[in-house]
Amino acid sequence: MKKINVLSLFDGICTCMYSLIQAGFEVDNYYASEIEESSIQITRYNYPNVVQLGDVKAWESWNIDWAKIDLVVGGSPCQGFSYSGKRLNFNDPRSALFFTFVDILNHIKKFNPNVKFLLENVKMKKEWEAVITSFLGVSPTLINSSLVSAQNRQRLYTS
Repeated sequence: MKKINVLSLFDGICTCMYSLIQAGFEVDNYYASEIEESSIQITRYNYPNVVQLGDVKAWESWNIDWAKIDLVVGGSPCQGFSYSGKRLNFNDPRSALFFTFVDILNHIKKFNPNVKFLLENVKMKKEWEAVITSFLGVSPTLINSSLVSAQNRQRLYTS
């Protein structure tokens, strides 16, 4: 099996790396964009070879070989979309980071048109979901996280 190169945006505690390993993938390079120091510390403890890139908003300064990225993953902040929040949608600067995900993905596609991606987010109003669909070119799949975890959460997965 070919080793893959992964770019994880809004990485959290590197659960994607864990999932890839559990699924039998071999990861050559794993680049993580995360700003929460406690999450970064957990990643460093569990996966010391993960390359920490810092804030996603500084992506244009990252020194990585964009052409070699095979998979882009991320769960852009959902506070603006959540039914339990203020529902500011893309007017919430955290949820507007979705557009940074799109910018990065489109940048990589210039060098590697075969790059794969997976975006996770909360269940949201259909009109906001339609915006995300229009930018990514595919509709999401609604999956309850209870299938794979102890959490009962409806999530949208776009790939």
